[in-house]
Amino acid sequence: MVSAQDSAKKAKPAIAKPGAKPTWTRPATDYRTQPLAGQPAAPVNTDKSLSGQYQYVASKVYNYQKPPLAAFYKNVTDSLRAERKKSRELQQKLSAQGKTVAGLQSDVTAKEQSLTESNAKADAISLLGIPVTKTLYNTIMWGLVIVFGAVATVVLLQSGSARREAKYRIKLYEELDEEYKAYKVKANDKEKKLARELQTERNKIDELLGRS
Repeated sequence: MVSAQDSAKKAKPAIAKPGAKPTWTRPATDYRTQPLAGQPAAPVNTDKSLSGQYQYVASKVYNYQKPPLAAFYKNVTDSLRAERKKSRELQQKLSAQGKTVAGLQSDVTAKEQSLTESNAKADAISLLGIPVTKTLYNTIMWGLVIVFGAVATVVLLQSGSARREAKYRIKLYEELDEEYKAYKVKANDKEKKLARELQTERNKIDELLGRS
């Protein structure tokens, strides 16, 4: 059997040693988180909208706190309505401005197209009944000028060569003519000399025949 002294020893609390930190053990049941007996559990707010949040907070405050809370809620809702109204007005203005910009862009596109067509007409030139651009027309004209210039250069070079050849032929003809004239003079002189010699011989023959 267990004696009374042993029971007293077991029931005697332990004395902490000097310098040791006291220890605290949390009870198994926390009464702060447990509802009182017979009291219903607090309602949980499931409506996350502004009105739902207001209704939930209003149900939790005292009666004397409700008027300022209602005034604050009214100010917030009025501000939200005003901001939403401004937002709608801005959206309408933006939509109207977008339509205006689209119309202006359409006008600009039409004017650019008209300007392009006008420039194309102003830049077009009729060449032998065929419409061509000024750039192509200038290219063709300069090409013809270069071709004609090259042909003229070739003709001039050939003409110069022909003139030089003609001068050479004329000079050669003149030299031959001079030689022929000189030869003709010499031949004439020789013919006259031979005629005189022949006449002399005839005279000699006549003299010989007359004597005989």
